[in-house]
Amino acid sequence: MLLPPIARTVHRQVDVDGVRVFYRESLPDRADAPVLLLLHGFPSASHQFRRLIDVLGGHYRLIAPDYPGFGHTQAPDDFTYSFDRLADVTEGFVQRLGLTRFVMYVFDFGAPVGFRLAERHPQWIAGLVVQNGNAYADGLSDGARDFIALRPGRPGAEETIRGLLTPEGTRGQYEIGVTDPELIAPDGWTLDQHFLDLPGRKQAQVTLAFDYHSNVERYDAWQTWLREHQPPMLITWGAGDPFFPEPGAHAYLRDVPDAELHVFDTGHFALEDHLPRIAPLIADFLDRAWK
Repeated sequence: MLLPPIARTVHRQVDVDGVRVFYRESLPDRADAPVLLLLHGFPSASHQFRRLIDVLGGHYRLIAPDYPGFGHTQAPDDFTYSFDRLADVTEGFVQRLGLTRFVMYVFDFGAPVGFRLAERHPQWIAGLVVQNGNAYADGLSDGARDFIALRPGRPGAEETIRGLLTPEGTRGQYEIGVTDPELIAPDGWTLDQHFLDLPGRKQAQVTLAFDYHSNVERYDAWQTWLREHQPPMLITWGAGDPFFPEPGAHAYLRDVPDAELHVFDTGHFALEDHLPRIAPLIADFLDRAWK
Protein backbone atom coordinates (compact mmCIF):
# COMPACT_ATOMS: atom_id res chain seq x y z
CA MET A 1 0.00 0.00 0.00
CA LEU A 2 1.32 3.44 -0.96
CA LEU A 3 1.12 5.76 2.04
CA PRO A 4 0.73 9.54 1.61
CA PRO A 5 3.87 11.46 2.52
CA ILE A 6 4.18 12.33 6.19
CA ALA A 7 5.47 15.83 6.72
CA ARG A 8 9.00 16.67 7.74
CA THR A 9 8.53 19.45 10.30
CA VAL A 10 11.12 21.85 11.68
CA HIS A 11 10.80 23.69 14.99
CA ARG A 12 12.39 27.12 15.07
CA GLN A 13 12.45 30.48 16.82
CA VAL A 14 12.74 33.96 15.36
CA ASP A 15 13.12 37.30 17.10
CA VAL A 16 10.29 39.81 16.56
CA ASP A 17 10.84 43.07 18.45
CA GLY A 18 12.31 41.31 21.46
CA VAL A 19 9.84 38.40 21.41
CA ARG A 20 11.32 34.98 20.66
CA VAL A 21 8.53 33.51 18.54
CA PHE A 22 8.50 29.72 18.39
CA TYR A 23 6.98 28.13 15.31
CA ARG A 24 6.50 24.85 13.49
CA GLU A 25 6.95 24.66 9.74
CA SER A 26 6.49 21.73 7.39
CA LEU A 27 8.94 21.10 4.55
CA PRO A 28 6.77 20.04 1.59
CA ASP A 29 7.91 18.07 -1.41
CA ARG A 30 7.72 21.08 -3.77
CA ALA A 31 9.19 24.55 -3.50
CA ASP A 32 6.08 26.29 -4.82
CA ALA A 33 3.65 24.56 -2.45
CA PRO A 34 0.66 26.57 -1.21
CA VAL A 35 1.26 28.23 2.17
CA LEU A 36 -1.16 27.85 5.09
CA LEU A 37 -0.62 30.07 8.14
CA LEU A 38 -2.16 28.37 11.19
CA LEU A 39 -3.30 30.74 13.95
CA HIS A 40 -4.12 28.89 17.15
CA GLY A 41 -6.65 29.56 19.86
CA PHE A 42 -6.95 29.76 23.64
CA PRO A 43 -5.64 28.13 25.78
CA SER A 44 -3.52 26.24 23.28
CA ALA A 45 -0.55 26.91 20.98
CA SER A 46 0.90 25.62 17.72
CA HIS A 47 0.93 22.08 19.09
CA GLN A 48 -2.82 21.91 18.46
CA PHE A 49 -1.96 21.62 14.75
CA ARG A 50 0.60 18.81 15.02
CA ARG A 51 -1.57 16.12 13.45
CA LEU A 52 -2.85 18.44 10.72
CA ILE A 53 0.76 19.30 9.86
CA ASP A 54 1.67 15.61 9.74
CA VAL A 55 -1.21 14.90 7.35
CA LEU A 56 -0.98 17.89 5.00
CA GLY A 57 2.57 19.17 5.44
CA GLY A 58 4.07 16.81 2.87
CA HIS A 59 2.21 18.61 0.08
CA TYR A 60 1.65 22.08 1.55
CA ARG A 61 3.80 24.51 3.54
CA LEU A 62 2.10 24.76 6.93
CA ILE A 63 3.42 27.36 9.37
CA ALA A 64 2.16 27.61 12.96
CA PRO A 65 3.55 30.21 15.40
CA ASP A 66 2.91 30.50 19.15
CA TYR A 67 1.70 33.94 20.30
CA PRO A 68 3.32 35.78 23.20
CA GLY A 69 1.94 34.27 26.39
CA PHE A 70 1.40 30.87 24.75
CA GLY A 71 3.37 27.73 24.09
CA HIS A 72 7.13 27.99 23.65
CA THR A 73 7.23 31.67 22.64
CA GLN A 74 9.22 33.81 25.09
CA ALA A 75 8.09 37.39 25.67
CA PRO A 76 9.87 39.98 27.82
CA ASP A 77 8.52 40.57 31.32
CA ASP A 78 7.23 44.02 30.33
CA PHE A 79 5.32 42.82 27.25
CA THR A 80 1.88 44.45 27.04
CA TYR A 81 -0.75 41.78 26.42
CA SER A 82 -3.55 42.86 24.12
CA PHE A 83 -4.99 41.54 20.88
CA ASP A 84 -3.46 44.45 19.00
CA ARG A 85 -0.04 43.43 20.32
CA LEU A 86 -0.57 39.76 19.46
CA ALA A 87 -1.38 40.91 15.94
CA ASP A 88 1.68 43.18 15.88
CA VAL A 89 3.97 40.28 16.76
CA THR A 90 2.27 37.93 14.29
CA GLU A 91 2.58 40.59 11.59
CA GLY A 92 6.28 40.95 12.36
CA PHE A 93 6.65 37.16 12.32
CA VAL A 94 5.12 36.96 8.83
CA GLN A 95 7.45 39.69 7.62
CA ARG A 96 10.52 38.02 9.17
CA LEU A 97 9.71 34.82 7.28
CA GLY A 98 9.27 36.79 4.05
CA LEU A 99 5.72 35.61 3.47
CA THR A 100 3.81 37.76 0.98
CA ARG A 101 0.82 35.52 0.23
CA PHE A 102 -0.84 32.71 2.16
CA VAL A 103 -4.12 31.08 3.07
CA MET A 104 -4.90 31.82 6.71
CA TYR A 105 -6.47 29.33 9.14
CA VAL A 106 -8.14 31.19 12.01
CA PHE A 107 -9.41 29.43 15.12
CA ASP A 108 -10.72 31.08 18.31
CA PHE A 109 -8.11 33.73 19.27
CA GLY A 110 -6.69 33.25 15.77
CA ALA A 111 -9.72 35.05 14.33
CA PRO A 112 -9.11 38.44 16.03
CA VAL A 113 -5.39 38.12 15.35
CA GLY A 114 -5.92 37.06 11.76
CA PHE A 115 -8.56 39.63 10.87
CA ARG A 116 -6.29 42.37 12.14
CA LEU A 117 -3.63 41.09 9.74
CA ALA A 118 -6.17 40.98 6.92
CA GLU A 119 -7.17 44.59 7.55
CA ARG A 120 -3.54 45.73 7.52
CA HIS A 121 -2.39 43.60 4.56
CA PRO A 122 -5.29 42.41 2.40
CA GLN A 123 -2.85 41.49 -0.37
CA TRP A 124 -1.41 38.76 1.85
CA ILE A 125 -4.65 36.80 2.08
CA ALA A 126 -5.16 34.18 -0.64
CA GLY A 127 -8.05 32.61 1.26
CA LEU A 128 -9.47 31.93 4.72
CA VAL A 129 -10.14 28.72 6.60
CA VAL A 130 -12.34 29.57 9.58
CA GLN A 131 -12.79 26.97 12.31
CA ASN A 132 -14.80 28.20 15.28
CA GLY A 133 -13.27 31.63 14.85
CA ASN A 134 -15.93 34.23 15.47
CA ALA A 135 -16.54 37.62 13.86
CA TYR A 136 -20.27 38.09 14.44
CA ALA A 137 -22.55 38.83 17.38
CA ASP A 138 -24.59 35.82 16.20
CA GLY A 139 -21.69 33.60 17.22
CA LEU A 140 -21.54 34.63 20.87
CA SER A 141 -23.24 32.38 23.40
CA ASP A 142 -24.80 33.90 26.53
CA GLY A 143 -21.81 32.61 28.47
CA ALA A 144 -19.41 34.26 26.05
CA ARG A 145 -21.28 37.57 26.31
CA ASP A 146 -21.09 37.44 30.11
CA PHE A 147 -17.38 36.66 29.89
CA ILE A 148 -16.68 39.52 27.47
CA ALA A 149 -18.53 41.92 29.78
CA LEU A 150 -16.05 41.29 32.61
CA ARG A 151 -13.93 44.30 33.50
CA PRO A 152 -10.96 44.82 35.82
CA GLY A 153 -11.95 45.80 39.33
CA ARG A 154 -15.42 44.29 39.21
CA PRO A 155 -15.99 41.92 42.14
CA GLY A 156 -15.32 38.34 41.10
CA ALA A 157 -14.25 39.22 37.53
CA GLU A 158 -10.66 38.02 37.74
CA GLU A 159 -11.69 34.95 39.73
CA THR A 160 -14.14 34.01 36.97
CA ILE A 161 -11.39 34.20 34.35
CA ARG A 162 -8.92 32.26 36.46
CA GLY A 163 -11.52 29.52 36.82
CA LEU A 164 -11.01 28.76 33.14
CA LEU A 165 -7.26 28.40 33.66
CA THR A 166 -7.50 25.35 35.92
CA PRO A 167 -7.02 21.74 34.77
CA GLU A 168 -10.78 21.24 34.93
CA GLY A 169 -11.46 24.38 32.91
CA THR A 170 -8.84 23.53 30.29
CA ARG A 171 -10.04 19.96 29.86
CA GLY A 172 -13.64 21.13 29.61
CA GLN A 173 -12.83 23.26 26.59
CA TYR A 174 -11.78 20.11 24.76
CA GLU A 175 -14.62 17.85 25.86
CA ILE A 176 -17.77 20.00 26.08
CA GLY A 177 -19.95 19.42 23.02
CA VAL A 178 -18.05 16.32 21.90
CA THR A 179 -20.15 13.23 21.17
CA ASP A 180 -17.37 10.69 21.83
CA PRO A 181 -14.81 11.90 24.41
CA GLU A 182 -12.72 8.76 23.81
CA LEU A 183 -11.61 10.34 20.53
CA ILE A 184 -10.05 13.29 22.40
CA ALA A 185 -6.44 12.62 23.39
CA PRO A 186 -5.54 14.02 26.82
CA ASP A 187 -2.22 15.35 25.52
CA GLY A 188 -3.72 18.61 24.26
CA TRP A 189 -5.19 19.88 27.49
CA THR A 190 -2.30 18.47 29.52
CA LEU A 191 0.24 20.42 27.48
CA ASP A 192 -1.96 23.52 27.51
CA GLN A 193 -2.09 23.38 31.30
CA HIS A 194 1.67 22.98 31.52
CA PHE A 195 2.12 26.27 29.66
CA LEU A 196 -0.66 28.01 31.60
CA ASP A 197 1.10 27.11 34.85
CA LEU A 198 4.39 28.75 33.82
CA PRO A 199 5.28 31.96 35.69
CA GLY A 200 3.31 34.96 34.47
CA ARG A 201 1.18 33.05 31.98
CA LYS A 202 -2.10 33.16 33.90
CA GLN A 203 -1.83 36.90 34.43
CA ALA A 204 -1.22 37.28 30.68
CA GLN A 205 -4.43 35.35 30.00
CA VAL A 206 -6.38 37.45 32.48
CA THR A 207 -5.19 40.61 30.74
CA LEU A 208 -6.15 39.24 27.32
CA ALA A 209 -9.56 38.20 28.63
CA PHE A 210 -10.23 41.74 29.82
CA ASP A 211 -9.24 42.97 26.34
CA TYR A 212 -11.54 40.60 24.45
CA HIS A 213 -14.21 43.30 24.12
CA SER A 214 -11.85 45.06 21.67
CA ASN A 215 -12.50 42.24 19.23
CA VAL A 216 -16.28 42.52 19.40
CA GLU A 217 -15.91 46.24 18.80
CA ARG A 218 -14.16 45.44 15.49
CA TYR A 219 -16.75 42.98 14.19
CA ASP A 220 -18.35 45.59 11.91
CA ALA A 221 -14.97 46.45 10.38
CA TRP A 222 -14.12 42.79 9.77
CA GLN A 223 -17.50 42.16 8.18
CA THR A 224 -16.95 45.15 5.92
CA TRP A 225 -13.54 43.73 4.96
CA LEU A 226 -15.15 40.41 4.07
CA ARG A 227 -17.84 42.06 1.94
CA GLU A 228 -15.32 44.20 0.09
CA HIS A 229 -12.67 41.54 -0.54
CA GLN A 230 -14.78 38.36 -0.93
CA PRO A 231 -11.89 36.03 -0.10
CA PRO A 232 -12.17 32.34 -0.98
CA MET A 233 -13.46 30.85 2.25
CA LEU A 234 -13.83 27.44 3.88
CA ILE A 235 -15.76 27.33 7.17
CA THR A 236 -15.57 24.23 9.38
CA TRP A 237 -17.40 24.49 12.69
CA GLY A 238 -18.05 22.40 15.78
CA ALA A 239 -21.75 22.86 16.51
CA GLY A 240 -21.40 22.04 20.21
CA ASP A 241 -18.97 24.88 20.95
CA PRO A 242 -20.11 26.42 24.26
CA PHE A 243 -18.49 29.79 23.43
CA PHE A 244 -19.10 30.23 19.68
CA PRO A 245 -22.32 28.40 18.69
CA GLU A 246 -23.28 27.40 15.17
CA PRO A 247 -25.07 30.66 14.16
CA GLY A 248 -21.62 32.28 14.08
CA ALA A 249 -20.66 29.97 11.23
CA HIS A 250 -23.74 30.73 9.13
CA ALA A 251 -23.34 34.48 9.72
CA TYR A 252 -20.28 34.54 7.44
CA LEU A 253 -22.52 33.66 4.51
CA ARG A 254 -24.24 37.04 4.77
CA ASP A 255 -21.01 38.74 3.72
CA VAL A 256 -19.33 35.99 1.68
CA PRO A 257 -22.24 34.07 0.07
CA ASP A 258 -19.92 31.76 -1.86
CA ALA A 259 -18.14 30.53 1.26
CA GLU A 260 -18.10 26.75 1.71
CA LEU A 261 -19.61 25.72 5.06
CA HIS A 262 -19.34 22.40 6.91
CA VAL A 263 -20.78 21.93 10.41
CA PHE A 264 -19.70 18.97 12.54
CA ASP A 265 -21.24 17.34 15.60
CA THR A 266 -18.40 18.21 17.95
CA GLY A 267 -17.13 20.96 20.23
CA HIS A 268 -14.65 23.82 20.18
CA PHE A 269 -11.50 21.90 19.16
CA ALA A 270 -13.02 20.24 16.10
CA LEU A 271 -9.71 18.99 14.71
CA GLU A 272 -9.21 16.79 17.75
CA ASP A 273 -11.90 14.28 16.75
CA HIS A 274 -12.78 15.28 13.16
CA LEU A 275 -9.35 15.56 11.54
CA PRO A 276 -10.10 12.71 9.05
CA ARG A 277 -13.05 14.71 7.71
CA ILE A 278 -11.64 18.23 7.95
CA ALA A 279 -8.12 17.65 6.56
CA PRO A 280 -9.34 16.59 3.07
CA LEU A 281 -11.59 19.67 2.94
CA ILE A 282 -8.61 21.90 3.69
CA ALA A 283 -6.44 20.17 1.08
CA ASP A 284 -9.10 20.57 -1.59
CA PHE A 285 -9.62 24.21 -0.62
CA LEU A 286 -5.90 24.98 -0.77
CA ASP A 287 -5.70 23.52 -4.26
CA ARG A 288 -8.58 25.74 -5.40
CA ALA A 289 -7.67 28.94 -3.54
CA TRP A 290 -3.97 28.95 -4.46
CA LYS A 291 -4.06 30.36 -7.99
